[in-house]
Amino acid sequence: MRKDLDMALVRAFLTVVEAGGVTKAAAALGMSQAAASQQIKRLEEALDCRLFERQGRGLALAPAGERLLAQARRLVAMNDEVWSSMRAPQFEGEVRFGVPYDIIGSFVPAILRGFAKAQPRVRVSLVCEDSKIVREALKSGGVDLAMTTETECGRHGETLRTDRLVWVSARGGDAHLKDPLPVSLGAPTCVFRPVAVEALGKARRDWRAVCEVSRLEPVYAVLEAGLAVAPLLRSSVPERFDVLGREAKLPTLPEFRINLYAPPGLSPAARDLADHVRASFSGRSRNKIHNN
Repeated sequence: MRKDLDMALVRAFLTVVEAGGVTKAAAALGMSQAAASQQIKRLEEALDCRLFERQGRGLALAPAGERLLAQARRLVAMNDEVWSSMRAPQFEGEVRFGVPYDIIGSFVPAILRGFAKAQPRVRVSLVCEDSKIVREALKSGGVDLAMTTETECGRHGETLRTDRLVWVSARGGDAHLKDPLPVSLGAPTCVFRPVAVEALGKARRDWRAVCEVSRLEPVYAVLEAGLAVAPLLRSSVPERFDVLGREAKLPTLPEFRINLYAPPGLSPAARDLADHVRASFSGRSRNKIHNN
Protein backbone atom coordinates (compact mmCIF):
# COMPACT_ATOMS: atom_id res chain seq x y z
CA MET A 1 0.00 0.00 0.00
CA ARG A 2 1.40 3.36 -1.04
CA LYS A 3 1.64 6.14 1.48
CA ASP A 4 2.16 9.85 0.90
CA LEU A 5 4.42 12.04 3.00
CA ASP A 6 2.88 15.10 4.60
CA MET A 7 4.86 18.04 3.19
CA ALA A 8 4.18 20.08 6.34
CA LEU A 9 5.98 17.43 8.40
CA VAL A 10 8.94 17.29 6.00
CA ARG A 11 9.20 21.09 6.03
CA ALA A 12 9.08 21.08 9.83
CA PHE A 13 11.97 18.58 9.88
CA LEU A 14 14.10 20.80 7.61
CA THR A 15 13.21 23.92 9.56
CA VAL A 16 14.30 22.34 12.86
CA VAL A 17 17.65 21.41 11.32
CA GLU A 18 18.14 24.80 9.64
CA ALA A 19 17.02 26.86 12.64
CA GLY A 20 19.27 24.94 15.00
CA GLY A 21 16.57 23.70 17.35
CA VAL A 22 12.87 23.29 17.95
CA THR A 23 12.30 26.67 19.60
CA LYS A 24 13.55 28.78 16.72
CA ALA A 25 11.97 26.41 14.21
CA ALA A 26 8.59 26.83 15.90
CA ALA A 27 8.89 30.62 15.60
CA ALA A 28 9.82 30.33 11.92
CA LEU A 29 6.89 28.00 11.29
CA GLY A 30 4.45 30.20 13.20
CA MET A 31 3.49 27.57 15.75
CA SER A 32 4.18 26.69 19.37
CA GLN A 33 7.20 24.67 20.43
CA ALA A 34 4.92 21.81 21.45
CA ALA A 35 3.28 21.82 18.02
CA ALA A 36 6.67 21.78 16.26
CA SER A 37 7.80 18.87 18.43
CA GLN A 38 4.57 17.06 17.58
CA GLN A 39 5.25 17.56 13.87
CA ILE A 40 8.62 15.84 14.24
CA LYS A 41 7.06 13.04 16.27
CA ARG A 42 4.41 12.47 13.61
CA LEU A 43 7.05 12.28 10.89
CA GLU A 44 9.08 9.80 12.94
CA GLU A 45 5.98 7.69 13.46
CA ALA A 46 5.13 7.80 9.75
CA LEU A 47 8.65 6.72 8.79
CA ASP A 48 8.98 4.37 11.78
CA CYS A 49 12.41 5.67 12.79
CA ARG A 50 14.11 8.25 15.00
CA LEU A 51 15.30 11.32 13.16
CA PHE A 52 17.08 13.08 16.04
CA GLU A 53 19.19 11.98 18.97
CA ARG A 54 20.11 13.75 22.19
CA GLN A 55 23.75 14.82 22.30
CA GLY A 56 24.61 16.54 25.56
CA ARG A 57 22.31 19.54 25.90
CA GLY A 58 21.56 19.60 22.22
CA LEU A 59 20.27 17.45 19.40
CA ALA A 60 22.02 15.79 16.48
CA LEU A 61 20.65 14.06 13.44
CA ALA A 62 20.25 10.33 13.91
CA PRO A 63 21.48 8.09 11.05
CA ALA A 64 17.93 7.95 9.68
CA GLY A 65 17.73 11.76 9.83
CA GLU A 66 20.98 12.07 7.90
CA ARG A 67 19.60 9.74 5.21
CA LEU A 68 16.39 11.74 5.02
CA LEU A 69 18.04 15.16 4.88
CA ALA A 70 19.14 15.29 1.23
CA GLN A 71 15.90 13.72 0.01
CA ALA A 72 13.84 16.10 2.13
CA ARG A 73 15.68 19.07 0.62
CA ARG A 74 14.91 17.88 -2.89
CA LEU A 75 11.30 17.11 -2.02
CA VAL A 76 10.64 20.53 -0.48
CA ALA A 77 12.47 22.34 -3.29
CA MET A 78 10.44 20.48 -5.90
CA ASN A 79 7.21 21.13 -4.01
CA ASP A 80 7.99 24.85 -3.83
CA GLU A 81 8.97 24.99 -7.49
CA VAL A 82 5.76 23.28 -8.61
CA TRP A 83 3.66 25.45 -6.33
CA SER A 84 5.33 28.62 -7.54
CA SER A 85 5.13 27.77 -11.22
CA MET A 86 1.51 26.63 -11.09
CA ARG A 87 0.07 29.20 -8.72
CA ALA A 88 2.06 32.32 -9.48
CA PRO A 89 0.89 34.52 -12.35
CA GLN A 90 3.23 35.15 -15.26
CA PHE A 91 4.94 38.52 -14.88
CA GLU A 92 6.77 40.76 -17.30
CA GLY A 93 9.34 43.48 -16.79
CA GLU A 94 12.67 43.80 -15.05
CA VAL A 95 13.95 43.14 -11.54
CA ARG A 96 17.23 44.68 -10.37
CA PHE A 97 18.87 42.24 -7.96
CA GLY A 98 21.84 43.31 -5.84
CA VAL A 99 24.27 40.63 -4.61
CA PRO A 100 27.78 40.91 -3.10
CA TYR A 101 30.80 39.34 -4.76
CA ASP A 102 31.42 36.86 -1.96
CA ILE A 103 28.22 34.82 -2.38
CA ILE A 104 27.22 35.34 -5.99
CA GLY A 105 28.89 32.16 -7.24
CA SER A 106 27.72 30.00 -4.34
CA PHE A 107 24.01 30.76 -4.28
CA VAL A 108 22.80 32.95 -7.13
CA PRO A 109 23.02 30.60 -10.17
CA ALA A 110 20.47 28.16 -8.73
CA ILE A 111 18.15 31.03 -7.77
CA LEU A 112 18.25 32.63 -11.21
CA ARG A 113 17.87 29.28 -12.97
CA GLY A 114 14.70 28.44 -11.04
CA PHE A 115 13.29 31.94 -11.43
CA ALA A 116 13.94 31.97 -15.19
CA LYS A 117 11.94 28.76 -15.57
CA ALA A 118 9.03 30.14 -13.54
CA GLN A 119 9.06 33.65 -14.98
CA PRO A 120 10.61 33.54 -18.46
CA ARG A 121 9.27 37.00 -19.35
CA VAL A 122 11.00 38.76 -16.46
CA ARG A 123 14.48 40.11 -17.08
CA VAL A 124 16.78 40.04 -14.03
CA SER A 125 19.51 42.69 -13.98
CA LEU A 126 22.24 41.59 -11.61
CA VAL A 127 24.12 44.30 -9.70
CA CYS A 128 27.27 42.86 -8.11
CA GLU A 129 29.02 45.02 -5.50
CA ASP A 130 30.15 44.82 -1.88
CA SER A 131 27.30 44.44 0.63
CA LYS A 132 27.60 48.06 1.83
CA ILE A 133 27.21 49.36 -1.71
CA VAL A 134 24.32 46.97 -2.38
CA ARG A 135 22.51 48.28 0.72
CA GLU A 136 23.08 51.87 -0.44
CA ALA A 137 21.75 50.99 -3.90
CA LEU A 138 18.65 49.51 -2.27
CA LYS A 139 18.02 52.72 -0.34
CA SER A 140 18.50 54.91 -3.42
CA GLY A 141 16.36 52.72 -5.67
CA GLY A 142 19.27 51.39 -7.69
CA VAL A 143 18.16 47.82 -6.99
CA ASP A 144 14.76 46.38 -6.16
CA LEU A 145 15.85 43.70 -3.71
CA ALA A 146 19.19 42.54 -2.37
CA MET A 147 21.13 39.80 -0.69
CA THR A 148 23.96 40.81 1.64
CA THR A 149 26.56 39.36 3.98
CA GLU A 150 26.56 41.19 7.33
CA THR A 151 27.18 40.57 11.01
CA GLU A 152 23.65 41.80 11.77
CA CYS A 153 20.37 42.23 9.90
CA GLY A 154 18.87 45.64 9.22
CA ARG A 155 15.37 47.03 8.66
CA HIS A 156 13.24 45.20 6.09
CA GLY A 157 15.77 42.38 6.16
CA GLU A 158 15.54 38.69 7.01
CA THR A 159 18.38 36.29 7.72
CA LEU A 160 18.44 33.33 5.33
CA ARG A 161 21.30 31.54 7.07
CA THR A 162 24.47 32.12 9.08
CA ASP A 163 27.93 31.16 7.93
CA ARG A 164 31.38 31.25 9.49
CA LEU A 165 34.11 33.50 8.11
CA VAL A 166 37.26 31.39 7.73
CA TRP A 167 40.86 31.80 6.65
CA VAL A 168 41.60 30.26 3.25
CA SER A 169 44.86 29.42 1.49
CA ALA A 170 46.18 27.52 -1.49
CA ARG A 171 46.00 23.73 -1.18
CA GLY A 172 49.05 22.83 0.89
CA GLY A 173 50.22 26.45 0.87
CA ASP A 174 52.47 28.07 3.47
CA ALA A 175 51.40 31.71 3.24
CA HIS A 176 49.98 31.49 6.78
CA LEU A 177 53.48 30.79 8.10
CA LYS A 178 54.97 34.01 6.77
CA ASP A 179 55.66 37.06 8.89
CA PRO A 180 54.19 39.54 8.32
CA LEU A 181 51.12 37.60 7.24
CA PRO A 182 50.21 38.28 3.58
CA VAL A 183 46.46 38.87 3.39
CA SER A 184 43.97 39.50 0.61
CA LEU A 185 41.60 41.88 2.38
CA GLY A 186 39.16 43.10 -0.24
CA ALA A 187 38.33 46.70 -1.07
CA PRO A 188 37.78 49.30 1.70
CA THR A 189 34.02 48.72 1.33
CA CYS A 190 34.34 44.94 1.88
CA VAL A 191 32.54 43.91 5.08
CA PHE A 192 35.11 41.20 5.79
CA ARG A 193 38.05 43.62 5.77
CA PRO A 194 37.51 45.43 9.12
CA VAL A 195 36.61 42.16 10.84
CA ALA A 196 39.80 40.47 9.66
CA VAL A 197 41.95 43.49 10.53
CA GLU A 198 40.44 43.68 14.02
CA ALA A 199 40.99 39.96 14.61
CA LEU A 200 44.61 40.17 13.51
CA GLY A 201 45.13 43.23 15.71
CA LYS A 202 43.74 41.50 18.78
CA ALA A 203 45.97 38.51 18.07
CA ARG A 204 48.95 40.88 17.67
CA ARG A 205 49.70 39.32 14.31
CA ASP A 206 51.64 41.57 11.94
CA TRP A 207 50.22 41.55 8.41
CA ARG A 208 50.51 43.18 4.99
CA ALA A 209 47.92 43.60 2.26
CA VAL A 210 48.56 41.71 -0.97
CA CYS A 211 45.28 42.14 -2.81
CA GLU A 212 42.76 44.88 -2.03
CA VAL A 213 39.87 44.26 -4.40
CA SER A 214 36.57 42.53 -3.70
CA ARG A 215 36.13 40.76 -7.04
CA LEU A 216 36.86 37.10 -6.48
CA GLU A 217 38.87 36.40 -9.65
CA PRO A 218 41.97 38.32 -8.44
CA VAL A 219 41.50 37.04 -4.90
CA TYR A 220 41.45 33.45 -6.18
CA ALA A 221 44.50 34.13 -8.37
CA VAL A 222 46.49 35.37 -5.37
CA LEU A 223 45.39 32.37 -3.31
CA GLU A 224 46.22 29.84 -6.04
CA ALA A 225 49.67 31.38 -6.40
CA GLY A 226 50.22 30.79 -2.68
CA LEU A 227 50.90 34.49 -2.13
CA ALA A 228 48.37 35.18 0.62
CA VAL A 229 45.52 33.98 2.80
CA ALA A 230 42.04 35.46 2.60
CA PRO A 231 38.90 35.60 4.77
CA LEU A 232 35.96 33.96 2.98
CA LEU A 233 32.61 32.52 3.97
CA ARG A 234 32.91 28.78 4.56
CA SER A 235 30.15 27.94 2.09
CA SER A 236 31.82 29.95 -0.68
CA VAL A 237 35.26 28.32 -0.53
CA PRO A 238 36.06 26.42 -3.76
CA GLU A 239 37.25 22.85 -3.28
CA ARG A 240 40.66 23.66 -4.72
CA PHE A 241 41.53 25.73 -1.63
CA ASP A 242 42.22 24.79 2.00
CA VAL A 243 40.24 26.09 4.95
CA LEU A 244 42.85 26.74 7.62
CA GLY A 245 42.20 25.22 11.04
CA ARG A 246 43.51 25.99 14.50
CA GLU A 247 46.89 24.56 13.63
CA ALA A 248 47.48 27.59 11.39
CA LYS A 249 47.40 29.76 14.54
CA LEU A 250 45.31 32.47 12.91
CA PRO A 251 42.64 34.31 14.92
CA THR A 252 39.11 32.94 14.86
CA LEU A 253 36.71 34.96 12.71
CA PRO A 254 33.03 35.58 13.51
CA GLU A 255 29.86 34.33 11.90
CA PHE A 256 28.15 36.40 9.23
CA ARG A 257 24.53 36.47 8.19
CA ILE A 258 23.33 36.04 4.66
CA ASN A 259 20.40 38.45 4.55
CA LEU A 260 17.62 39.16 2.09
CA TYR A 261 16.18 42.66 1.82
CA ALA A 262 12.78 42.83 0.17
CA PRO A 263 11.34 46.21 1.20
CA PRO A 264 7.65 47.13 0.98
CA GLY A 265 6.29 48.27 -2.35
CA LEU A 266 8.04 45.68 -4.49
CA SER A 267 6.64 44.84 -7.90
CA PRO A 268 4.94 41.44 -8.20
CA ALA A 269 7.92 40.15 -10.20
CA ALA A 270 10.37 41.28 -7.51
CA ARG A 271 8.24 39.69 -4.78
CA ASP A 272 8.25 36.45 -6.74
CA LEU A 273 12.05 36.56 -7.09
CA ALA A 274 12.29 37.12 -3.32
CA ASP A 275 10.17 33.99 -2.82
CA HIS A 276 12.55 32.04 -5.06
CA VAL A 277 15.48 33.25 -2.96
CA ARG A 278 13.77 32.05 0.23
CA ALA A 279 12.86 28.70 -1.34
CA SER A 280 16.45 28.18 -2.46
CA PHE A 281 17.67 28.54 1.12
CA SER A 282 14.89 26.50 2.72
CA GLY A 283 16.68 23.22 2.04
CA ARG A 284 20.13 24.31 3.24
CA SER A 285 20.90 23.08 6.73
CA ARG A 286 23.34 21.96 9.35
CA ASN A 287 23.77 18.48 10.79
CA LYS A 288 24.42 19.56 14.40
CA ILE A 289 21.58 21.17 16.29
CA HIS A 290 21.62 22.94 19.63
CA ASN A 291 18.79 23.70 22.02
CA ASN A 292 17.51 27.26 22.06
